[in-house]
Amino acid sequence: MSTYVYGITADAHPALPEGLGGVGDPPMQVRILREGELAAIVSDTPENLRPKRRDLLAHQNVLAEAGAEGCVLPMRFGSVAPDDSSVTGVLAERVEHYKERLRALDNKVEYNVKASHIEEAVLHQVMADSPELRGLAEANRQAGGGTYEQKLQLGEMVAAAVKSREAVDGAEVRRALEPLAADVEAGPESTGWLANVSFLVDRDSAARFLDAAEALRESLPHLEVRVNGPLPPYSFVEPGPAKPAVPATEDASSTG
Repeated sequence: MSTYVYGITADAHPALPEGLGGVGDPPMQVRILREGELAAIVSDTPENLRPKRRDLLAHQNVLAEAGAEGCVLPMRFGSVAPDDSSVTGVLAERVEHYKERLRALDNKVEYNVKASHIEEAVLHQVMADSPELRGLAEANRQAGGGTYEQKLQLGEMVAAAVKSREAVDGAEVRRALEPLAADVEAGPESTGWLANVSFLVDRDSAARFLDAAEALRESLPHLEVRVNGPLPPYSFVEPGPAKPAVPATEDASSTG
């Protein structure tokens, strides 16, 4: 049977609660695989694993229980290895990397910040910032709305101004929050977000980070800023270009 991997920790990590259950229905028994100075938190993989709410929460619960007692390198939901020996083999092969990551992520959590424009508010903002746009809009108004070509020109200029503003505001999100983070990772680009960034934050600095996010909302009211966290530091297990942390045969989903 394949092995489901929740996370990696130091061999000296305190024991997990007895009888801790993981993914699956009924829940698979969570156990520890040890290799030298490292240990992997695993269970057997249930059949037909899918990213259902129950299993997503079970994955998160195992990491929360383990993380309450010390640093854990979290694996994404659906990280599956062919068998136990494959997991211990990776631990042996990458022992120095994982030890360095455990030191770097100790007492730290992840906050994912996504920002998008509030449509009506950003339109007001770009008009307020551009005398040229205001002049064109006023000329069209005085001309009874303007010709089709004039309306098209104004619309294209407004759209370009909003697009340009996306880059400025995305950079401002990072500028405001990056000084309070130990590390930063840009998330995948997706339609609708002008910023999707994960910040690695010391637990003791979390309140200051959240205050800074709130100040960002107040200073840029045309932005919707969503902060998700504290999370296990999923985005920082593999610094830089990622290499698979375990020899995964299935990746049902991601919780990051």
